[in-house]
Amino acid sequence: MGGDDVVVREKERSSSDDGEYEIEELREGIRSSCASRFNLITNELGLHHSNRRTFSRESLIHGIRDLSNGLFIHPDNRWYRAWTQFILLWAVYSSFFTPMEFGFFRGLPENLFILDIVGQVAFLVDIVLQFFVAYRDSQTYRMVYKHTPIALRYFKSNFITDLLGCLPWDLIYKACGRKEEVRYLLWIRLSRVRKVTDFFHHMEKDIRINYMFTKLVKLLAVELYCTHTAACIFYYLATTLPPEQEGYTWIGSLKMGDYSYSHFREIDIWRRYTTSLYFAIVTMATVGYGDIHAVNLREMIFIMIYVSFDMVLGAYLIGNMTAIIVKGSKTEKFRDKMTDLTKYMNRNRLERDLRNQIKGHLRLQYESSYTDAAVLQEIPISLRAKIFQTLYLPYIEKVSLFKGCSSEFINQIVTRLHEEFFLPGEVIMEQGNVVDQLYFVCHGTLEEVGIGEDGTEGTVSMLQPNSYFGEISILCNVPQPYTVRVCELCRLLRLDKQSLTNILDIYFCDGRKIFNNLLEGKESNLRVKQLESDITFHIDKQEAELALRVNSAAYNGDIHQLKSLIRAGADPNKIDYDGRSPLVCIMLHLAASSGYEDVTRFLIEEGVKADIKDKFGNTPLLEAIKNGHDRVASLLAEAGATLMMDDAGSFLCMAVVRGDTDFLKRIFSYGMDPNAKDYDHRTPLHVASSEGLYLMAKLLLEAGASVFSKDRWGNTPLDEGRMCGNKNLIRLLEDAKSAQLSESPYHSQENTDGIHPRKCTVFPFHPWDPEEHRRVGVVLWVPHTIEELIKNATEQLDLSSGCCILSEDAGKILDVDMINDDQKLHLVSETH
Repeated sequence: MGGDDVVVREKERSSSDDGEYEIEELREGIRSSCASRFNLITNELGLHHSNRRTFSRESLIHGIRDLSNGLFIHPDNRWYRAWTQFILLWAVYSSFFTPMEFGFFRGLPENLFILDIVGQVAFLVDIVLQFFVAYRDSQTYRMVYKHTPIALRYFKSNFITDLLGCLPWDLIYKACGRKEEVRYLLWIRLSRVRKVTDFFHHMEKDIRINYMFTKLVKLLAVELYCTHTAACIFYYLATTLPPEQEGYTWIGSLKMGDYSYSHFREIDIWRRYTTSLYFAIVTMATVGYGDIHAVNLREMIFIMIYVSFDMVLGAYLIGNMTAIIVKGSKTEKFRDKMTDLTKYMNRNRLERDLRNQIKGHLRLQYESSYTDAAVLQEIPISLRAKIFQTLYLPYIEKVSLFKGCSSEFINQIVTRLHEEFFLPGEVIMEQGNVVDQLYFVCHGTLEEVGIGEDGTEGTVSMLQPNSYFGEISILCNVPQPYTVRVCELCRLLRLDKQSLTNILDIYFCDGRKIFNNLLEGKESNLRVKQLESDITFHIDKQEAELALRVNSAAYNGDIHQLKSLIRAGADPNKIDYDGRSPLVCIMLHLAASSGYEDVTRFLIEEGVKADIKDKFGNTPLLEAIKNGHDRVASLLAEAGATLMMDDAGSFLCMAVVRGDTDFLKRIFSYGMDPNAKDYDHRTPLHVASSEGLYLMAKLLLEAGASVFSKDRWGNTPLDEGRMCGNKNLIRLLEDAKSAQLSESPYHSQENTDGIHPRKCTVFPFHPWDPEEHRRVGVVLWVPHTIEELIKNATEQLDLSSGCCILSEDAGKILDVDMINDDQKLHLVSETH
């Protein structure tokens, strides 16, 4: 249903007492400052600032307006309303007299001719007035005070029939030599019946008049008018035959007792009319007694047509009478609802402004082609969705709030929309209220009004079609920042907060786009700019909630949910709301600790970083090793995961104390340095030697642990073993010392005196490179020259020539004497 279908009929009542159900012009707006009230009135009149004029209240509401472009009559002008009542009387007279003039008169007598001319002059004056009567536009609900639209509107509707009806057809008939064909043009005047039907239409909705009485009067008038017209046609058929053949007609052959109608033209006109009306009524009721019947063929044909029409008319009358009894008509439901609403407002003594707005809105629902959701309740949901998409999708797609959102998300929004109409002056949202509805503008204009602490109002912005309001309050959970008021008849689409929340729970990626769209317009939208911090907070909150959902899917090994979340737009590299660690590490840790190979493989395929540490210094590979998930650990290692730890020495020392040999074997197989030191510079071999753990010391030595490492007190693992007193352990350490001395290509005579060679760890990246660019290094003995060290490191790390050695502080080392034992070095190219 489009905005062009909205038809709001003008309720014509002049006094305030007659306004129980009418939609009145915006006379009593919302309580506001005088300037704001005047702005509303001038907007409703369609005036610009340059041509504003001052009108008294009387002339503004009921007067004749002399604007800059001509003279106009307001429909509620008291004199014009009196004129319409006067014309209504003439319309009733003309509607009933026209069939009688056609059937009973071949030229009006002088007294009736003068009366007929007076009536036609009155209707001619009414035609002229129609070109000056303003009307209310059915789309904008503004009063139109321009001659061209008023004239075009009248020309397209009833001007031709009204003008033809005002012609003196009796005079034309006589001037044309009393040609019978000219008299048929009299029936044009029956178009004036519409004024009578409009009167009954308004009367039905007047809750001050009993509805049953109104309907009975209307039905009685319909029956009387139909039989009256039929009676006139019956008599006309009898007069079409010459006087010598009048016995071959229904009335000429009629004999009622001793009274004969053989010369019926000489009988009194009222006796002839009464007889014709009697014939029409008994024929319509199909209870004819046979005293009057058709005689010639034309009369038979007309009676057949008339009786067929009477069957339809009878069904109409019976149906309406039934509707009165069962109270099922739409109009009666409206009257009952309006009556109950009026009683409620009277009992609670609501102010006049609010009363007018409530009654006007209820009237709008009835008079306009209003969307009623109950009509579609019997239709399947799938068909309803298609209907809504056809009606509302073109509007929602143009809303900037949903720019970039998926079509599936927009379709879900469309299927949950409700259509509403609002009259000028209605307040939809008030500043400071809690809002749970989001509105989209299809047609019409609204204004956002800011109310200051002193009560003054100021227009913040105008809302045109494809605009929206209420989004700040709903999305950010803050009070409504501005009052939203209707300037002209509006067609809006409404979406409740709960429906929007349910949709965003599924289409979370589109929810992020909505917040981003809000922030993009902050420079041009003052209200958004003022709430930028609130919007940013909700964006971060949404990201954190999304991180928890992805985290939970990985932890539970739900590969299907994880795929749907990531492929729907969830960023696996986002951190959680506490900023503890990257989300991807949390997912990998949980997946690795649970041993979910499918989850791990999927995350690696999605390009998730595999070797970033969490806030505890753990890596996914370490978690997989600790929990004995060798297959998962292999997947991580193939993806480039490493066991780089900030405090690897302490970690290994604790593992030695626990005696976890299986864990140490696995961790050394993935490249963990067995000579890592804790805060006291103690290596795992120091701890094993001091505790007398023979098997653990043997495992460490096999993994490459050095017996020459010294702690902060200068003790070696051999010193710790001697203090422990375990002879087997001492022998093991001494054998290892001899073996390590013999394996070193740089050992000398002084080595036998207890002075061990130095070693270093060389990494193939710059010390200032980010963690994602770092790679595994190599442990080397320190040679006699720096050139030999560079050569050995280049060969082991498979790098090109032209490199240099840097310290952890990025200082270039030029001499091997500057290198300490177990120092971490970095091999980089000269250009790097």
